[in-house]
Amino acid sequence: MRIGIIIILLSVFGTACAEEHREFTFVHLNDTYRIGAVEDGTSGGFGRVATLVRELSANGEEVRLTHGGDFLYPSLESQIWDGEQMIDAFNFLDALAPMIVVGGNHEFDKRTPEVLKEAVRQSTFDWVGGNYEFQTGDADVDSTLLPVMFVESNGAKLGFFGLTLHDADGGNARSYVPIDRNYLESAKASIQRLRDAGADAIIGVTHVHMYIDEHVAALKASYPELAFIVGGHEHEPEFSPGTQTKAPVMKGASNARQVWVIRLKLTDDGPFVESELVDIDASIHSDPAYDALHDRWRTALLARFPFLTARVGTAAVPLDGREVTIRNEESNWGNFVVDQMRTAFGREPADLAFLNSGTLRIDDWIADDITFEDIARTFGFSSFNRYLDMRGADFRATLEAGYRGEGPSKGYFPQVSGFRVCVDRRLPDGERIVSLQIPGEAGWDEIGDETIYSVVVSDYLFRGGDGYTFPPEVQASKRGSELKYLVLDAIVRAQAEERAIGEPVDPSNPRMVFLSESRPTCWE
Repeated sequence: MRIGIIIILLSVFGTACAEEHREFTFVHLNDTYRIGAVEDGTSGGFGRVATLVRELSANGEEVRLTHGGDFLYPSLESQIWDGEQMIDAFNFLDALAPMIVVGGNHEFDKRTPEVLKEAVRQSTFDWVGGNYEFQTGDADVDSTLLPVMFVESNGAKLGFFGLTLHDADGGNARSYVPIDRNYLESAKASIQRLRDAGADAIIGVTHVHMYIDEHVAALKASYPELAFIVGGHEHEPEFSPGTQTKAPVMKGASNARQVWVIRLKLTDDGPFVESELVDIDASIHSDPAYDALHDRWRTALLARFPFLTARVGTAAVPLDGREVTIRNEESNWGNFVVDQMRTAFGREPADLAFLNSGTLRIDDWIADDITFEDIARTFGFSSFNRYLDMRGADFRATLEAGYRGEGPSKGYFPQVSGFRVCVDRRLPDGERIVSLQIPGEAGWDEIGDETIYSVVVSDYLFRGGDGYTFPPEVQASKRGSELKYLVLDAIVRAQAEERAIGEPVDPSNPRMVFLSESRPTCWE
């Protein structure tokens, strides 16, 4: 196979023995928002995944696909077709290798069930539930979501269950999808049901936080049939190794930039699992039949919006909108975008602004010509702003939410403007901001606890999105100045003045510093 493989670990449950065993191969994806490749076409893409599946099958492996949720929204195309293009792509893959998906929070973005109903009707692949149900009012659609499911092959019986996020943990609260927040008890009930029905191996397909997956994985101590868990929601690869009493957990990179190939062997001593993280990159050619599907949707998109490829400005340097950057550290594209927020409510810029990185969805570089498509792909959601006045101490407490938790690529990670912040992730949640400074007459000054600052944030964050909490006494303006139009206007104005936009992140004057053993001080 012409694939780049990183061997992470072999997770063994029981000892592999010489007796006859039954083998299955799984390719796991999660959090895919584009039917094509990203990073200027060099990374990801379902066409390359299709090639990988074909090569594994040609090698004699029985291949199945799993998807850890988040695919209907958000994307430029889904704003037009409500995810129909994603269903078409998934159906193509399902024809190559049977696919099992769990619903992620973005499958339930719409407040009414019509989009979900149509997506389910068009699906040839299987939807698995567990801690959630479909209550759309359409009996055929609702029955499509299986609380648990089985696959029987080669005399083996594989069982699957699903979990998805409750709104209290970052999911969507929708009446047509009731969700049980007791993840552990729900998983236990599903696993018991699968065991009772004679499953030889049990697999969890989830869209929850990694720490929840790890709690569920510990059920292996009581249920040795629990072979592994594959999930989503995080956008960079994550791996929790398995033991005799804990199942391994695997999550891939968003937009199929890296996927897991998992080989399950059923032996007399129990399930045996190997895990490989595969780079989906230019070393894998894209499947020609899939390319025809992609090109059909691309032609339809340009027929609807022929101006998408038109140049609106020029990038002075490559602008980094990749999720691996923008959800983990300061990004020059993030800097440019959030800088525009401070000018949203008048000629005098607000003192401070920040934005959750999950608002910025392009997952790509923007270099040389900046097109309408770059702007449209950056903003998958409406992005209205609010203006408010806050005490420095309250602002600092609110911003702490951006640095909570563990693990990479969190959508709540902030891009910031008007200040610099020093964070120590070794400290407890809510106490990780070591220094927060604003420009002063003689350089930088620590933010004043009782000083009132003008602040611009998105309406989504002000209303409690992504776990940010603002003091109830803080009054905000009405929604106004949608961010994508502010960004577009700034680029067009620069173009009219024959200026390129953007600049490199300045390592000598960063907006964010993260303390560690190798970086013991905030500011140098």
